[in-house]
Amino acid sequence: MKKILILSFFMLHVMHVAHGQELSISGSVSDAQGPLPGVNVMVKGTTTGVITDFDGQYTITATANATLLYSFIGYAKLEVPVNGKTTMNVTLKEAAEQLTETIILGTRGAARTKLNTPVPVDVINIKKDAINMPQQDLSQMLAASAPSFTAYTSGGGDLSSFVSPPSLRGLAPNQMLVLVNGKRRHTSAILAASQTGTPSNAVDMKFIPSIGIDRIEILRDGASAQYGSDAIAGVVNVVLKKGTGEFTGTLTGGAYPNATPDFGDSDLTDAEKALNRSSGDWDGYNFQFDGNYGVGFENGGYFNASVLLSQSERTIRPTVLEIDRAPLYSDLYLTNGTTDVNGNPIITNPELIAAQGSGDAGLISSLTTVEGLMAARGIEQVDVSTYSGLPAKTLMGFGFNLETPLTDSTDFYAFGDFGYQYSDAYSCFYRRAAQADRTSFALFPNGFRPQIYTDQYNLSLATGITGELGDYEFDLSNTFGTNSAKYGMFNTWNASIGESSPTEMNLGTHSFLQNSLNLDFTNYYEDILSGLNVAFGGELRVENYSIEAGQEESWTAGSAGVITATEDNQALIGPDGFPLEDLNGAPIVDGTGAPVVLPYAGVSQELVKNYALNCQCFRGFAPENESNSFRSVMAAYADLELDVTDDFLISGALRLENYSDFGNVVTSKIAGRYSIGENFAIRGSYSSGFRAPSLQELNYSHSYTFFVNLVPFDGTLYQNSSSAANALGIGQLQQERSRNFSLGFTTKIGKLDFTLDAYKIDIFDRIFETGEFNSGTTPVLEPIIGSGLASFRINGGDISTKGVEAVVNYNTRIGDGQLGVILSGTFRENKFEKINLPDLNTNLTDEELADNYVNRGLIGQFETGTPSSKLIGTLNYSIGKFSTMVRGTRYGSVQTRDSRTRTLLDGTTGYADQFFTPEFTVDLGVTYKISDKFSLTVGGNNIFNEYPEIIRYELRTFNLYSNYQQGSSGAYYFGRLTFTL
Repeated sequence: MKKILILSFFMLHVMHVAHGQELSISGSVSDAQGPLPGVNVMVKGTTTGVITDFDGQYTITATANATLLYSFIGYAKLEVPVNGKTTMNVTLKEAAEQLTETIILGTRGAARTKLNTPVPVDVINIKKDAINMPQQDLSQMLAASAPSFTAYTSGGGDLSSFVSPPSLRGLAPNQMLVLVNGKRRHTSAILAASQTGTPSNAVDMKFIPSIGIDRIEILRDGASAQYGSDAIAGVVNVVLKKGTGEFTGTLTGGAYPNATPDFGDSDLTDAEKALNRSSGDWDGYNFQFDGNYGVGFENGGYFNASVLLSQSERTIRPTVLEIDRAPLYSDLYLTNGTTDVNGNPIITNPELIAAQGSGDAGLISSLTTVEGLMAARGIEQVDVSTYSGLPAKTLMGFGFNLETPLTDSTDFYAFGDFGYQYSDAYSCFYRRAAQADRTSFALFPNGFRPQIYTDQYNLSLATGITGELGDYEFDLSNTFGTNSAKYGMFNTWNASIGESSPTEMNLGTHSFLQNSLNLDFTNYYEDILSGLNVAFGGELRVENYSIEAGQEESWTAGSAGVITATEDNQALIGPDGFPLEDLNGAPIVDGTGAPVVLPYAGVSQELVKNYALNCQCFRGFAPENESNSFRSVMAAYADLELDVTDDFLISGALRLENYSDFGNVVTSKIAGRYSIGENFAIRGSYSSGFRAPSLQELNYSHSYTFFVNLVPFDGTLYQNSSSAANALGIGQLQQERSRNFSLGFTTKIGKLDFTLDAYKIDIFDRIFETGEFNSGTTPVLEPIIGSGLASFRINGGDISTKGVEAVVNYNTRIGDGQLGVILSGTFRENKFEKINLPDLNTNLTDEELADNYVNRGLIGQFETGTPSSKLIGTLNYSIGKFSTMVRGTRYGSVQTRDSRTRTLLDGTTGYADQFFTPEFTVDLGVTYKISDKFSLTVGGNNIFNEYPEIIRYELRTFNLYSNYQQGSSGAYYFGRLTFTL
């Protein structure tokens, strides 16, 4: 018996060793047509893997009890146990990945493929596509992949420099809802100008590390009844990775060649062409590291984490105006005719005095000209031009996705991210020394270019429990998000304070906080017709928006230009015995021409020099701008999805929301899909929508400087609850309401699938901003705004958008490689239907008031300011160790409308409208798999350096190019190392 036990133990030991030993496994991978090169063969649960050669052959080392995983684009994944075999030949079955990938967005029932949804949903496979894409920011990745999605980055415009507001179907960024893993994402604290004609708050997607994303789902349909306010245009859902056991990293570097485009067809003058030459130096250098790693738990859970580190330099695309149009110096500056507040001369041209002392007549003559003094100081016109371009950024982010079982029927999950970004931008007009009210010879003898920066912090955390409660599945979650932005300016000053003014200032901090508590239930009844899914739930959301004032010097009015009498009956006379002069050299005298007299010592004052108030370029937020506003929202919804038959699906949703500041609102949606045969289906929907004004829109106010023909004007955007709004008759902002119609079809023909959808969206009481009101046309504002200008946020009018969207996918074998083709496009028409004009207390006629209430520039920006069509064609081809992506994008035409009449180049008076022809760009990415662990990618965005058309002469002040097609940065080239460990 003892011998039998010893023998049995020995045999078991031998079997265990044999089962765990390393084997060299060889084989081939093929499909129905023959060998498949480039197939990934992995040892499941490890990072060990190889790819098949040109003959479909492979060799890999694995244990006898391992499982091999075979995967290739366009084919179903295959898992095969080794079971001690040393030869394994397998055959993969075709299954177009884009067709079989299931979607959770737009339904609370069972996940469906995108050809089986009753409404259009795009699926962007970020995990797969990112390796060949030149874009690194998530919003730019989506803009390059989905025609209906846009995200323009401003090359200037103060706060707009720091965000890329995303939008769908040409509507405002805050009319699109963003979800992460199906949970509402908070928006940015920044209320920035958008491409659709009015400032908006939007989700800032750059804080979500793209390497931690599995895919993006874009619902192109109104969904307020399903997901709540803000989903008028549609919904974007970010689905995070769940992978474990492998570290994936990328290191990307790139830059812009900044090559001079062809100015042959532009209206640039010969002098402007010479001035707007390229420096020949590359700019916008950027470097980014992305890393992702997942850990699997023994209980079946996982923890997946991602990190993002990025740094980029600014791009500079100057607008260099001729000296005659934008002279750096004034006549008073050139001739030393400037005086201080006490009438003492300020020597602004010491070079002239030195030349006069030497008696050099030629030099004296030269130094009294703008060109001559600039040459003497080594300054070119490009040095004092206005700069636009992408800001410099330092970005750091961390994200995670976690799920683990709690019991046999409940799971705990959590996901979130934390990010920080520092940015500084050229977003201000150059302050020329000729502008005596806002420059200082002592601080900035040749003028200055103010720069704005932000420190942004972003935090998001969602936690929840899912499980079963009776017949229903439940999801209890809490989602917290906050964003803060601290603004600052450097290379600036407050001229009204004088030379003691700081040149770097804190302008204030904006913060937005959102917390959502959700409880959702769902159950699928198989025995009701062909299946009924019932979902219902509720939400409690709390929001807070705050503005904290900046340092006093950034918003205060100093006294540097004011004289206070030091004695009774003090005459304002300079040391030369003549009356003191204002900034333009005009004497300050009374009605008789005599010097002004201040009667009372220590009390009487006179503004002698009207120096500009506040921080230059962007006024700091003052105590009157401070805000700390709260809102609570309660919601309940019901969502039904019924398969009447295997071919007929109908769904409906009803949602009731109660806003603490807007009361109750009910929205609804109905959608359906009907299959005709196996490969063709008709689908359509109708929904009502709702969007409450954001807390940012309700509570943001600010004073600003804007320029007309390079002449500065100061204005203030007032809250609707302000005394200025009450005096004028501006009411409180109301909610936007919408109707959304959609009708389309889907079909599959062999390896090709095709979707076509038409839609129309009507939006009532859309929020705009008014033009500027002044005390001349609106006397009731004079006690409040004085000589300033006032504007307001309003429910300005009704709008509509209609269009057609099409997507074609095709995957096939070509030779030994795999080809994927995606053609997609959108054709859209935006229309401003009517203005909602109230009775206001002004002296304007009805026509003048309508033009100012919603001016033609804003209407034009909405209707024609963005491309009405966008076509994207993408080719993906992989063979052996190579994969390639080529993408062509056609941007439709754009037309800008001027907001005011002006003197045109030909001498007439009119609007400086402009039509921009369509543009076409090409992106490229080529990847070579160096080894099982390393890949190298090279390529570029807009590789042929296509610039949009030059802005016409009258509007060519800040930007040289239109920014609403491919942007104005030109070509970008990159290299990327991808590695797995």
